[in-house]
Amino acid sequence: MAGRGGNSGGGPRKRSLTLRGLFTVLAILAALAVAERLHILPAGTLERLLGQEEKKGRAGRVHTPPPVVARASDRIDFDKTQRLLDGIKVEDEKRGGYEREEWPHWLALDHGCLNAREQVLIRDSRRPAKLSDKGCAVASGEWIDPYTGDRITDPNLVDIDHRVPLEETYASGGHAWSRDRRAAYANDLTDPLTLLAASREANRAKGSKGPEDWLPPKRDGICLYVADWIAVKARWELSMDERERVTVGNILGDCRASAR
Repeated sequence: MAGRGGNSGGGPRKRSLTLRGLFTVLAILAALAVAERLHILPAGTLERLLGQEEKKGRAGRVHTPPPVVARASDRIDFDKTQRLLDGIKVEDEKRGGYEREEWPHWLALDHGCLNAREQVLIRDSRRPAKLSDKGCAVASGEWIDPYTGDRITDPNLVDIDHRVPLEETYASGGHAWSRDRRAAYANDLTDPLTLLAASREANRAKGSKGPEDWLPPKRDGICLYVADWIAVKARWELSMDERERVTVGNILGDCRASAR
């Protein structure tokens, strides 16, 4: 009886330790998968650790695709983009304090009746946009979402995306800007990289996230997205935190490699 009691007391303990070890391994594998997805680790790292890469290579059927693909039509100047990235300060973001109301947006800075949103809709439409009867709003057009490739004809389903979101801009240096400079950024029509027409769904999925937390679902649009992100940050003298800088640098390297 005593012997059976000792065994029954040790069994659950051993099972508990085994389960704890299993959960630890699963947590490590999940962390590696996330790091690979965010380009902090090279693609295929997890497969190499699990011994799957060699098996797939021998089978000759499954290959790990490159994480991103640079299109010839992107015409990215990788040397220039790298120089811009190298010139961006790396520092911690400012947490808290962002108020959207302090960033006046969708203004008509040229004193006409078409505000910045309507002007971007006109600029980015693939065919001449049709205006309302008063000529102060876009009634129809054709837009291709650069993040998804979706075609949209209803302007009500189009959001105007700040390539570097307002909250990210605030956290990266915009917190020190005057209200006038914030308005100039939020309504910037002088550079087509700052504002762009995107689908409502993609823009809201992106939210205020940077490339370390969100990338376009359209895989062949990632390289241009990241290159333009760098250009906007450099032009407006915005900083990056360490995680953003590492992610963006890794993606840019992958894009350069895919373009060779």
